[in-house]
Amino acid sequence: MNDIQKARYKRHLLLSEIGEEGQEKLLNSKVLVIGAGGLGSPVILYLAAAGVGTLGIADFDKVDISNLQRQIIHNQSNIDIPKVESAKQKINLLNDDVNVICINQPITQENIATIIADYDLVIDATDNLATKYLINDNCVAQKKPLIHGAIKEFTGNVMTILPGTACFRCVFPDATQPKPSDKSGVFGAIAGITGTIQATEAIKYLTGVGELLTNKILSFNALTMQFNVAEISPSPYCEYSAL
Repeated sequence: MNDIQKARYKRHLLLSEIGEEGQEKLLNSKVLVIGAGGLGSPVILYLAAAGVGTLGIADFDKVDISNLQRQIIHNQSNIDIPKVESAKQKINLLNDDVNVICINQPITQENIATIIADYDLVIDATDNLATKYLINDNCVAQKKPLIHGAIKEFTGNVMTILPGTACFRCVFPDATQPKPSDKSGVFGAIAGITGTIQATEAIKYLTGVGELLTNKILSFNALTMQFNVAEISPSPYCEYSAL
């Protein structure tokens, strides 16, 4: 690390669990964040601030005024521009150590394997159930570490999936999903809570510190501010957990 980096990451360097070795791991890491919305916003900002060397951002939406209630990486001047470009602007202002790769295309069965192949870690920050299964299945097949996050109304959940641990399908085997509705509300701040927990799990994984949410799912309810961590196991009925 150079002197500027030592000054920038001083508070990480002072943590004995991270130190220079851990910070170097972050600087040399490549993380793909799929989704630059409510969950992706805090994930991207905190990973960029932490000095993750390469951040891939995959999203195919443009910024809409209705996003600004919770998608804090965007602002009013970004309306109608691609979310990946908006996110890149903020990262460039925050930390020029970070190499940003914009993937402004839908994630599909045809392209996902190629897209995730070059990354050390994938973070699911999407809001579409079918896409979550697609991400999970391909990450498990490629033995690619994955951090899942999801929010609904006042609740959120996070789990970390490593090779051999319980995957998203082990917990949620039913792939049915109601039709999307713009009448479904979400309490804006829970995107920040959930995304920040995902970013925390990512930094822990990349630096090798702490205990990850593997074979566990963390859930919380913002109305009561109750958090729960439930133990889970790979399902014997899940074809992916056996990979």
